[in-house]
Amino acid sequence: MNLKKKKLLAARTFGVGLERIAFSNSRLDEIKEAITKQDIRDLQKDGAITIKNIKGRKTNIKKKKKRSTGNIKKKVKTRKRDYMILTRKLRKYVAEVRGKLTKKELEDVRKKIKNKFFRDKNHIKEYFGGNK
Repeated sequence: MNLKKKKLLAARTFGVGLERIAFSNSRLDEIKEAITKQDIRDLQKDGAITIKNIKGRKTNIKKKKKRSTGNIKKKVKTRKRDYMILTRKLRKYVAEVRGKLTKKELEDVRKKIKNKFFRDKNHIKEYFGGNK
């Protein structure tokens, strides 16, 4: 007697896997006649269909990775990010005061910004104050 479809229906009804559904051998005829999910639920209440407990699984303990040449991760410095933040800030400031500068001065200031001549925004303001 092939009851594979009934087992699928029962698994779907109770929300469990196929391996957990067990049919009682003495009541296979009743199970074969079950068509709806409600029939399956009634048979489970009567004891014709049982749901097995979940089989456990042994937990694996992770191995600790040894420190070797392939596993060493470099500490990434933030030098480039700091440079980008400062450069963008200074270029934005220079764009604000662009009208007061000649083209030659503007090129000179931009080169100095690129070469990290200025420490911060106050330094570039002092430079403009002494320059003009």
